[in-house]
Amino acid sequence: MDYKKIIKSREVRNALLRFFSFVPDRLMLKVQYRIKTGRSLHLKKPERYTEKIQWYKLYYRNPVMIQCVDKYEVRNYVAGKGLGSILNELYGVYEKPEDIDFGSLPEQYVIKDTLGAGGASVMVCSSPSDFDADQYRETVRRWLGSRLTRSGGREWPYYSGKKHRVLIEKYLSQPGGRSFIEYKFMCFSGKVYYCYVLCDRVLGQSVKVGIFSRDFKLLPVCEVGDEVPENMEKPANYEEMIRVAETLAEDFPHVRVDLYHIDGKIIFGELTFFDCSGYASYAPDRFDYLLGEPFELKEWKPD
Repeated sequence: MDYKKIIKSREVRNALLRFFSFVPDRLMLKVQYRIKTGRSLHLKKPERYTEKIQWYKLYYRNPVMIQCVDKYEVRNYVAGKGLGSILNELYGVYEKPEDIDFGSLPEQYVIKDTLGAGGASVMVCSSPSDFDADQYRETVRRWLGSRLTRSGGREWPYYSGKKHRVLIEKYLSQPGGRSFIEYKFMCFSGKVYYCYVLCDRVLGQSVKVGIFSRDFKLLPVCEVGDEVPENMEKPANYEEMIRVAETLAEDFPHVRVDLYHIDGKIIFGELTFFDCSGYASYAPDRFDYLLGEPFELKEWKPD
């Protein structure tokens, strides 16, 4: 069931989730998993990747994750790993829209909610013609006024005492104005197993996604609904990207490390602990099990 097609307003969906925030996490995840995947959620002996993500939400509590889901504070985590050189240029971080001096910014930049997810809380100013200060400030005001409550996905690091802020970063583009490519490394116990490659993204509308093996071979699998790109070339410094991803992933049983490759330079994107909130569907379905195999949970037992 695609509930987003039934309830099209994001604000209404969020209001409903806030209303049901009293529902215990375990029960809510079972209901959500049934609605989104059409299957029962098995938590005693999870085998699927999507099931293990739900287990991960419930029982793995590493406080470092709270730092890492914040798009500003994660920069300190990355720098602490000796990788400060891969951070994108930061123009500023703000707690009030009135504090943003748009006149001091370059013609191109990106505005992000520090606790935004799924690309929904991103604004891109790619040319002066895009600029509308009143619209930008109103959007930022809405982000900053969002209430952090237990969402339907129950991704606990996002509502662990954090508050929304806004950061503004350098606009990334390839030479010649080509759209950049995103590399999302699926890491388990500090090792890269798969790489999702995203290209031809139209923010909030469409993107092509290929799933590659660790040695960059395109696999005959996809997330249901995704269009697969063609003729993707392996980046020249792909092995260095793997090293970076594994360095950032070494503290967690599972994390997705997002990197960009811009004109030969590696740029950090973000760390994601609950890919698609654990509700993706794969074709073939068997890949859900294969993705779950390296996801070790035995060291973290429920209370």
